[in-house]
Amino acid sequence: MKDLLIVKVGGSSISSPDLKVWVGNIEKSSRPLVLVPGGGPFAAVVRRFQPVIGFDNDAAHHMAILAMEQFGRALVSLGERLVAVATREAILREIEAGNIPVWMPAKLALRAGEIPRNWSVTSDSLAAWLAGQFSGCSLCLIKQLDMPEGSTLEAISAAGVVDESFVKLLHPETAVHVAGPADLSMAGKRLAAGAVPGRAIARGSRLHGGMAIEAAE
Repeated sequence: MKDLLIVKVGGSSISSPDLKVWVGNIEKSSRPLVLVPGGGPFAAVVRRFQPVIGFDNDAAHHMAILAMEQFGRALVSLGERLVAVATREAILREIEAGNIPVWMPAKLALRAGEIPRNWSVTSDSLAAWLAGQFSGCSLCLIKQLDMPEGSTLEAISAAGVVDESFVKLLHPETAVHVAGPADLSMAGKRLAAGAVPGRAIARGSRLHGGMAIEAAE
């Protein structure tokens, strides 16, 4: 689908007053858009209790994906155009109807053999994987931090801004942006105009000098 934009809302946004503002801005989008939820505190519970209960990484992976669906259901309730979907066909159908699909990843992600079933994968990687299922798709990651100018995929990966499987699962043709708090005020206008909010992330081997950013899903 031409001009499709995947927007991943980090689970760290759950406790931020910016969350509802982001949802409102996303609903202003004039281009076809799919929303991917993060796992946030729901996934954190899975990680916390894995060593306590002793379930394996395969179970943890499945549970963390279901945690994304929990946040996804919450997001749907915050919007007017947001609709929960599970498949590629449902995504296309809801976009055609003028809605904004919110991806419930379990149905597709759990049967995709190329996705590692461990903690090297978070919702960032799943959003990258989904973007790769659509030709010419762009990806915007909404984070609780702002990217320095000149950031590269290698730099944000090394700094832990994205998980270690992100670059591997990212399609070579997928353009990546990262949007932070500084981008919020103009995000609605940019999306209404068909543009992507946030900082474009370059592909290249140059690391951004002195970049030190804490990971934020």
